[in-house]
Amino acid sequence: MTRIKNVSAVFLAVGLAAGMSACAPAGSNADGDGEASSCNVGISMPTRSLERWINDGEGLKEKLEAQDCTVDLQYADDKTDQQISQIQNQVAGGAKILVVAAIDGETLGPALEDAKDQDVQVIAYDRLINGTEAVDYYATFDNYKVGQLQGEFIEEQLGLAEGKGPFNLEPFAGSPDDNNASFFFSGAWDVLLPYVESGQLVVPSGKSPASNDEWTSIGILGWQSVDAQAEMDNRLQSFYTGGEKVDVVLSPNDSLALGIEASLNSAGYEPGSDWPLITGQDADVANVKAMLADQQSMTVWKDTRELGSQVETMIMALVDGEDVEVNDTETYNNEVKVVPTYILDPQVVTKDTVQSALVDSGFMEAGDVGL
Repeated sequence: MTRIKNVSAVFLAVGLAAGMSACAPAGSNADGDGEASSCNVGISMPTRSLERWINDGEGLKEKLEAQDCTVDLQYADDKTDQQISQIQNQVAGGAKILVVAAIDGETLGPALEDAKDQDVQVIAYDRLINGTEAVDYYATFDNYKVGQLQGEFIEEQLGLAEGKGPFNLEPFAGSPDDNNASFFFSGAWDVLLPYVESGQLVVPSGKSPASNDEWTSIGILGWQSVDAQAEMDNRLQSFYTGGEKVDVVLSPNDSLALGIEASLNSAGYEPGSDWPLITGQDADVANVKAMLADQQSMTVWKDTRELGSQVETMIMALVDGEDVEVNDTETYNNEVKVVPTYILDPQVVTKDTVQSALVDSGFMEAGDVGL
């Protein structure tokens, strides 16, 4: 049973590891049995097509190399078979810890179980890996809260709690093979569905799941902007031909929001007059620019530097044979076990808080977004 430790104790363990490095070979530490074990880490990220995964992978690699770890960082181009092959190669190459952001949370079990047979420990990174015992820990943001923040933003901005409406809503959901997508949608839909049922929110396309469990019916496979654009094009051309306007779009992340915004631009919507409220997630540079240009209303920011730092701490605890810090041992059941988890909090960023939240924190440069 994983024991929850306080933060100071874990950082003390990391500090001791750093202090010992002068008398140990580079990247060498003690495992749980007191025997030498190298800090050899394989990082498996799903794709380079989304800005956030590049930032996550490169950021974690840099942190671990500063700890004298050997790091193999691979991107799988959104191809599950490629991710499986890369993981197998990382284990064959000597990785003793795997950090995996799964493309498909249902398919990695056999490869990870083979790794487990070779005493490799596995940390699921921001996406839970399902259906296998071979997941030791999970590090993520509160993904239900991500969706909840999006839903509450819509609720507040439209005055739904005060009875305002009706407004035309078009909801989107994320990739059906991404375990997180269900959490995003459920968090938002728990807020918004009552307003759909009351008639304050109307979905002209009819693409309105009757329950959280039906979210995949509006999912966009692979989180592709081009597919979100095509879907929004279809809805506008099929259901908004009589002068109706979209008032609000629930977009679970920034890549889908970009496609939706491109579709609205093509349909003649203009920021500042008839542009709908649009949500997002990840604080990608292109979307921050869209917020500053009044083409996106908000993004839910998950400071991936914090996630990287937490995973670094977890890895160093594993290398040193220490208990790994978690703060949730109940929520994340992967259908085989409840995976010990460390959860971080996301936050809403709007046009008015880009400077204070994203730039002043060093997450991005002012010049990158035209400030």
